[in-house]
Amino acid sequence: MNYKLFFVLLLLVPVLLYSQYFEKTPTGGVVDWTEQMIREVGIGAPNPNLPIGAQRASAIEAAKRVALRNLLERVQGMNITSEVTVEQYTVTSDIIYNRVEGAVKNFRVIDTRYKSDGSVEVEVEVPLSGIFGAVLTDMVPTDRPPYGYEGAPSSAVYTGLIIDARGLGLRPALAPKILDQNGMEIYGTGSVSRDYALQIGVVGYEKDLNKARGNERVTNNPVVVKAVEVTGTHKTDVVIPSQDANMIRAAAVNLNFLEQCKVMLILD
Repeated sequence: MNYKLFFVLLLLVPVLLYSQYFEKTPTGGVVDWTEQMIREVGIGAPNPNLPIGAQRASAIEAAKRVALRNLLERVQGMNITSEVTVEQYTVTSDIIYNRVEGAVKNFRVIDTRYKSDGSVEVEVEVPLSGIFGAVLTDMVPTDRPPYGYEGAPSSAVYTGLIIDARGLGLRPALAPKILDQNGMEIYGTGSVSRDYALQIGVVGYEKDLNKARGNERVTNNPVVVKAVEVTGTHKTDVVIPSQDANMIRAAAVNLNFLEQCKVMLILD
């Protein structure tokens, strides 16, 4: 064994984990905003009224039902925008609620653990893209209007946009906005292609700037801007200096990095 390589990898593991942005859930799951995945767990007990041979299968099904319930609760609490959660949005329409429920029911079992007491713990996951598809379909226009800017276009060539919002208390959302200091929107659901938004989400999240620079979403020449404020009820929207906002607008006239959702936000 190459022990030197082993110890290097051992040292890298906590760094890689630390750089990802995820939120742990009270039920033992996690919302991984970097990998764009929701994971939850459910524990089921065997039905003692069934034959012995059928009890394990009954415990697995019970665990899946609990995991599904935990997933639904987690998704309902997620922010869509700075003012609206998934739960608030779904109560407006049975169709939207059914779409969200359908996306969550399409979970994948990634691990099954058998306990000594006969119970079973099931770990499941759902990609955030499924949730995007359920709630953002009505928010992202089918035909995006051309990106408008009154100034001269920039000759700079950028492959993506990174907003550094560390230290400002930014919270993740499915459809955040980037604003200038006058409150004018620079980026949001009105700026993106429906196809890209439903495939990869409106933005990506990271905790480490260098990791973000190397993320395939924005490589290989992203522009990096420091946010000055976060805003909105749920603190999910970022405000950047007006000078930087004008620079991004000028670059976006001839480039499609905004339309293709090549945007990442760095938070604590």
